[in-house]
Amino acid sequence: MQRFKSILILLLLFQFSMTITGADFQKVFANSNQIFVFLSRLLHPDFAYFPKLVAPLVKTLQMSFLGTFLGILMGIPISFLATTVVTGNVVISGIFRFVLSLVRTIPTLLLAALLVAILGIGEATGVLTIAIFTFGMVTQLMFQCIETIDFGPIEAHLAAGATRTQIAVWAIAPQVFSQFVGYACYAFEVNVRASTVLGYVGAGGIGVILNSSLALMSYGRVSIIILTILITVVLVDKLSEKVRGVL
Repeated sequence: MQRFKSILILLLLFQFSMTITGADFQKVFANSNQIFVFLSRLLHPDFAYFPKLVAPLVKTLQMSFLGTFLGILMGIPISFLATTVVTGNVVISGIFRFVLSLVRTIPTLLLAALLVAILGIGEATGVLTIAIFTFGMVTQLMFQCIETIDFGPIEAHLAAGATRTQIAVWAIAPQVFSQFVGYACYAFEVNVRASTVLGYVGAGGIGVILNSSLALMSYGRVSIIILTILITVVLVDKLSEKVRGVL
């Protein structure tokens, strides 16, 4: 009976959402045949076009790696400053957490569009976008990780008269190093996917070619681009999994 009530409530909420948003799912089902038409056009990849994708794909991976590296580089010191375990000051840590919250509220595509408008089209804009996105995402995970460590070594260093910096380096960093590397690998996985989408707003990489191929309705090229991106993402995921397994 309770399950029936839950389903009924969900259906009512769904109907209410459709009403206030004006969503018409009848049009979706009416045009569902277009899905099969589009997918049928993708069944014939233009493999001859693959050599031209190598350079943009390498640029995409370079953007992802460099953006991830810069984001992690900025995030590590801020993650320590965002926790009272290191600073011992609620106000200072609160300020850094507020800044991180602001960074995370900006959608990646909006951030990329703003940076393209300010800095222009190119890979540098994509790298900066990925770096800021990585900074906001990973720093949050890092300072939460710091707050769950064993406080025994910290108390021992405090008793020995160690400074806050020495505590961060010798008592905290060894405990969180492996988690930080895992977060870095995860961020790189996410950024490889994100960097593809960034091409739609002119941030460089293989996404630019995907966008132009779709605009020109070159479905053979679109198919081989999607296939290339899919294989690349799978390989990056496997590599990241191997690295985390070693740690």
